[in-house]
Amino acid sequence: MRLVDCILFRHGIAVEWSDWSGDDKDRPLTEEGMAKTSKGAKGLLTIGIKPTHILCSPFLRTQQTAEILKEVLKFSGTLQFCSELFSEASPRQILSLIETLPQSSCVLCVGHEPHLGNTAAVMLCGQPLNGLSMKKAGACLIQFHGRAEPGVGTLQWWLAPSQLRSLGKS
Repeated sequence: MRLVDCILFRHGIAVEWSDWSGDDKDRPLTEEGMAKTSKGAKGLLTIGIKPTHILCSPFLRTQQTAEILKEVLKFSGTLQFCSELFSEASPRQILSLIETLPQSSCVLCVGHEPHLGNTAAVMLCGQPLNGLSMKKAGACLIQFHGRAEPGVGTLQWWLAPSQLRSLGKS
């Protein structure tokens, strides 16, 4: 049976809107954001996460987050920039993308809120729900046995950034 693990990971702490005069897509991570993301990535390493694919939104802060994850997790593949991870994209687009991946894949998707929370809700419940949101540098693992369709994902874990960082200290 086909088994795919999908990790949704929100980008790290970025420069605040009020402190940024450029285009939102170019807003970078802060030094604190980079450090906390790296510590959170070590938490993923501690629990044995070994991605076969890393996908990210084309925004600078998600690219920086994905690069940190790639380095810490010793991922040797190429980062894939995906419009399916834009905030405006339908969560169902990620499911379609996951369907194209080989059996036994572990895909790490780096994106934004509220898109990731809505995507998790569609994966788990078949529709967006209020209340599911991911903190910056937080993550969840949703597993698909068979097809990646709305409402058939199984939540394996949902970890706040502080929990990931604590795991990274182990």
